[in-house]
Amino acid sequence: MQGRLSAWLVKHGLIHRSLGFDYQGIETLQIKPKDWHSIAVILYVYGYNYLRSQCAYDVAPGGLLASVYHLTRIEYGVDQPEEVCIKVFASRRNPRIPSVFWVWKSVDFQERESYDMLGISYDNHPRLKRILMPESWIGWPLRKDYIAPNFYEIQDAH
Repeated sequence: MQGRLSAWLVKHGLIHRSLGFDYQGIETLQIKPKDWHSIAVILYVYGYNYLRSQCAYDVAPGGLLASVYHLTRIEYGVDQPEEVCIKVFASRRNPRIPSVFWVWKSVDFQERESYDMLGISYDNHPRLKRILMPESWIGWPLRKDYIAPNFYEIQDAH
């Protein structure tokens, strides 16, 4: 089933894939990494002026990594703002996605956290570095295939 935004993107020749609707009726779209920055600018101009949240997750061990953006179209006098969820999938070997920092500044720390925990590099992000883990940390802790370095079981501690 195609939503309102998906129909608008098709009408304007913008490549995407509709993933349906979530339990709240929010339309979910998949955008390819190479198309993400230009579509983000178009969505901003179209009225999606608020980035509610950005997160990332590991789809499956050895599989793709996903960066998820929840966008809201805030307009004066509208009680129920229009929302959309965008998913951008990246390969595990070289997870690169264009940063949308220059479109929505609020994504700054969120993209940094996704980089820190999953290793997704956000191209053109002005300060892409670890935010939660020490700079010397090896690996990406939220990947499903992550093995903690020098891990010792606490059960033997007294």
